[in-house]
Amino acid sequence: MPRLSRVSEQRVSPAEPGSSPAAGGGSGRRLSLALELFTLRRDPLPGMGRPRWLARLPHVLVAYAAVFFGFLTTQQLMDHYHVKGGLPLAVALLTALSIWLAMFRPIAAWWLGLLAAGWIAWMIHDNVGQGQTWPWTPGGMFAFAPVLLLVALRVPPRVTIWVVGISVALTGAAELAFPPAGSQFSSVGAAVLFGFVGLLGYALRALRLAKGELVEQETLTAEERARRTLLEERSRIARELHDVVAHHMSVISIQAQVAPHLVDDPSEELKENLAGIRENALEALTELRRVLGVLRSEQPGDPAAPQHPQPTLAELDGLVDNVRGAGLEVTTEVAGIRRPLAPGVELTAYRIVQEALSNCLRHAPGSQVEVGVAYGPRELHLCVANSAPTRPAPPSQGTGHGLLGMRERAGMLGGELAAGPRPDGGYEVSAVLPIHPQKPPAGQDPGPRPGPGTDPGSGPETKKAT
Repeated sequence: MPRLSRVSEQRVSPAEPGSSPAAGGGSGRRLSLALELFTLRRDPLPGMGRPRWLARLPHVLVAYAAVFFGFLTTQQLMDHYHVKGGLPLAVALLTALSIWLAMFRPIAAWWLGLLAAGWIAWMIHDNVGQGQTWPWTPGGMFAFAPVLLLVALRVPPRVTIWVVGISVALTGAAELAFPPAGSQFSSVGAAVLFGFVGLLGYALRALRLAKGELVEQETLTAEERARRTLLEERSRIARELHDVVAHHMSVISIQAQVAPHLVDDPSEELKENLAGIRENALEALTELRRVLGVLRSEQPGDPAAPQHPQPTLAELDGLVDNVRGAGLEVTTEVAGIRRPLAPGVELTAYRIVQEALSNCLRHAPGSQVEVGVAYGPRELHLCVANSAPTRPAPPSQGTGHGLLGMRERAGMLGGELAAGPRPDGGYEVSAVLPIHPQKPPAGQDPGPRPGPGTDPGSGPETKKAT
């Protein structure tokens, strides 16, 4: 991306308090313009962004132009204007130096180019023949054009106008003040050429700045989209957590209310303790609904805020059957002793498998999918792997951050999730979830933890995410 921050691009500071706005603003603009026209500030020419191996091509072309116009200046001074001695070589070096310097200090190079042009005009003044141009030589105007172009590429438009205007004005003043006999004036040609070069430089500069701003906005948009997707997924997890916790708190409240009736002649202490348990459960449930209730949709029928019990791994067969009905060949394998787990673990495992199968439907049509669930003594292992697709995948309308949500769910429980391509051209998502999630230490962020060897912004995940 080209550099966009330059002193010449900054706005003029407001006028001092107590001064007239018009006068203060006008003097400030004039001072700023003077500083920009008489500056030795370093401003390197940016390279090409793409392809990377051609990044230095503009610098090579400018260096070649410097050498070419240096030789051209020497040849024209000696052959056309019959200037002998070492002066043609010296002024040719000065011309080449101005072109080369324009890659690093454009305004300084412009003044140096004007100095070289004035020296050439003084040298050939008495040697101008009938029909020869003055004060510019035929090659001198074209040698000065690259300098103006490099200036216009890196200064604001108002500075470009003054640079071109001063160059044309000095040409016209020299013709009016010191016209050689029989010479052909070059002010009209200089005005046309310099004006065209200045306009071209302004257009290229505007295009470069627009591309830079577009890349910056695209980067910000992608970051904002990822952040919004993460927040939406966290909100969804919070809603589901509310459902699970609210269910168990309700059960505790009901059990505490019914328990005294299951005992013959319960003591008053038992009744008070059970009543206290029920009151605490109801208070906790009320606080939970007050805090997380704002995350629920205001529309009762909104599928984003379900009011029914959350799915578990017991419903995995139904999920697989639905995917098979959509035309995908899916096989399942369960290892270990299948048993009920904590509600949060069951829900997280179900959602990870569901999202992975959705990715297979979107991005790997016609592939063979293997779903593996392994119950360990301390951990639950999940693996969803698909072979290479047999036909091109249709355009997806997903947000491109499905893996981000799966990682968020696994990280919430202290688990890990890894995703990436397989050697056979397929894709694999694997997760390890603790059977008994531990509470994170105080002050520690229980956010998502990337799986080993994976990067949330890597290419394969972007390709696979929905």
